[in-house]
Amino acid sequence: MQNTISQEFISSPQTQLPNKSQDKIFLQYIEKRLNKIFFDEVNSADSIFKKVSNNAVYKMALFLAGNIKRSCSIGIAGETASGKSTIAYDIINTIQAFSDEYCIKDVITRLNTDDYYYDRSEMVKKAGSFAEFAKHYDLDVPEALELELMKKHIKQLLFGDTVYLPKYDMSGTAIRRDNVTKAVPSKIIISEGLFTLTEKVVDAFDFKIYVDVSHKVQKSRFYERAQARGLGDSADEVYENASSKAKIYIHPTAMKADIILSGEADRAAYKKFINKILALVEEVYFKDMILPH
Repeated sequence: MQNTISQEFISSPQTQLPNKSQDKIFLQYIEKRLNKIFFDEVNSADSIFKKVSNNAVYKMALFLAGNIKRSCSIGIAGETASGKSTIAYDIINTIQAFSDEYCIKDVITRLNTDDYYYDRSEMVKKAGSFAEFAKHYDLDVPEALELELMKKHIKQLLFGDTVYLPKYDMSGTAIRRDNVTKAVPSKIIISEGLFTLTEKVVDAFDFKIYVDVSHKVQKSRFYERAQARGLGDSADEVYENASSKAKIYIHPTAMKADIILSGEADRAAYKKFINKILALVEEVYFKDMILPH
């Protein structure tokens, strides 16, 4: 996969700019700085990026410059054990630390895609166990989740509504309890999961991120996780099913992504990059602020 940010793009502003000259200059400044940050990372050794679209950088500039007033949404997808959950948590924790420093409220809200699995608790009871249930019910397809509801919740949050999210029990009961977790409108709405960029929900996201990982690393991580979860002899069957379904439902979603991240980059590198973006935010919005002690 090739990088799509070029040196020419860094030095050449976009043509679609606001009418007011002051807003235009500010947007151009933000965009130029972002271009430099992304360009340096894309062209560095062991970059966290495998692809970054020019449009993603410009859209980020529109949000940071205030040309787009509403909240923004980020969707992160990738196959099992790709590193998407870890990356999402690192993004959230890094941004939250920044917001805590500047006493900014309601900066980021997370929706867990897995919480939108349909309740299949009665089927588990009839089967006698989750293992028996899973033999006849495929959890590795988008149809196993109520993605339409997830999309509805994201849209509500983006436009200022408080939402009560479902909570799915991952311990093997297949119980989903609705209206459990209160989610308040925030500046950033983020979600990650296997099917986050599939057809029923993908257009809810302003920024679409796919986490790419080599088969060797992904398989190794999967079996480490399987051992920790006590899957035993069923691990092979679970892995083969997940891998075959990933080829059908997950891998193609990489084509929809604005950004493709390496799932094998050092975690510190992700945090370092986010902090560079936050340093720009700090410069343009909080440079002269006197922080409380």
